Amino acid sequence: MERGSSRISPREDDQRKHELQGYLRSGHATHADEAYDPEPPADDDPRVGPGGPVPPPGEVRERARAEAEAEEVRTELARHLSRAVFPADRAGLLRALSSAHAPDALMDLVRELPGDDRYANAGEMARALGYRPRVRSA
Repeated sequence: MERGSSRISPREDDQRKHELQGYLRSGHATHADEAYDPEPPADDDPRVGPGGPVPPPGEVRERARAEAEAEEVRTELARHLSRAVFPADRAGLLRALSSAHAPDALMDLVRELPGDDRYANAGEMARALGYRPRVRSA
């Protein structure tokens, strides 16, 4: 027997469980009058999840692809450039990449950087190239 305070007697608790049994087993509303049933969402209503609005599946795939591409660019930059190179401007980075025998595609990306700016690390370079940093969820 449970010891504690409850506003409902055990007999009334069993009665309520019996009344809810049909609802729990069916998976849908048990109201006799449809006016009390919740209205289904409209086609143009935004989908909402526990954390807020849920983007459409195509947008999720596009975002994942863009994040993977940004991660690949940051990884390649960090692999071909040592910490000793930084801070550096575009010309210094091109020299360092050339001496590290970096791929032409990476050299072309660095050529797109503004020539006046100095970069403290590969992440700053990736942001300057238009790649957004990865957002880590807690």
